[in-house]
Amino acid sequence: MLHNPHLLIRPFVQREAVSSSRIEGTITRLDQLFLFEAEPDQITHPADVEEVRNYVLASEHGHDLIRQGNPLSLRVIREIHEILMQGVRGGNKRPGEFRPCDVRIGRGGESWDDSRFIPPSHLRLNPLLRDLERFLNTPSERPVVVDLALVHYQFEAIHPFMDGNGRIGRLLLPLMLCERGYLPQPLLYLSAYLEQHDEEYRDHLLGVSRRGAWAGWIRFLARGVTEQARDAATRAGRLLDLWRQYQRIVGSLSRSAAAVRLLDLLFTRPFITIPNAANFLELTYPAALNNVERLVEAQVLKEMAGTSNPRIYVATEILRLLDEPLNQSETQQTP
Repeated sequence: MLHNPHLLIRPFVQREAVSSSRIEGTITRLDQLFLFEAEPDQITHPADVEEVRNYVLASEHGHDLIRQGNPLSLRVIREIHEILMQGVRGGNKRPGEFRPCDVRIGRGGESWDDSRFIPPSHLRLNPLLRDLERFLNTPSERPVVVDLALVHYQFEAIHPFMDGNGRIGRLLLPLMLCERGYLPQPLLYLSAYLEQHDEEYRDHLLGVSRRGAWAGWIRFLARGVTEQARDAATRAGRLLDLWRQYQRIVGSLSRSAAAVRLLDLLFTRPFITIPNAANFLELTYPAALNNVERLVEAQVLKEMAGTSNPRIYVATEILRLLDEPLNQSETQQTP
């Protein structure tokens, strides 16, 4: 329904990046990520936001490779891992390279015997990863949610990298759905559900390793696919409604096509500066300022308090629709 599908794709990737990174202990809010993209100097702790930003870049690169016809391969996985870990915490742990040593999963200071889980030895990685790659590229008659569950568990159990395995494993889920043609665009992400049920998520993965409890893990992930598909449909519908409403309002207040075009940018970047607007519209600073002021007049934008050089503007209603949790009754009404 959109002339520019990226209008919704990018914000959904950004929501996923925040949730997936938070599972691993990187606490960044969605508004902080948007603000960092508009004006990095406004962020107090940029290192955490850069980790989340890398997740967005890794996800976009992975989907670009899939759209170009590349199979979901070990090469693709290494490429997105390299982007994910570049220049951030864990960036010294061989980005884009499979681990050369054994690792364990557990609390710091614990002995190996007390570890929650010990992945296979690094000496066994090559055949295990080749098997995983072959599985990814073998036609399947199983329900796709079963394959998602199988691949995600197997990737996490192999734990092929020194760091970043959880985030890459979750990134594989939308990549698989797009590569296999179940999604025309990457609008379904599961990390918000997995974050909400974090302890159950980890317990199910461990249950497969210890007891072969596949049925419980597959049911858990299938429930997540259902909930997040409904959330995505409801949220996308609301954003589209707001976009159409803003198109009408701005169109009635201004004859400037640039002001209407600027709306598209706000749905991918709800925080904006005049230089941001000038670059996007390919206009001079005064002309961009004029168009931003028209959106302020239309109550689409408001100026952030305490900013002056540059002034930062925020589309608060867009941000609210992207970030607010939806209750169960709202998502169940989605057809």
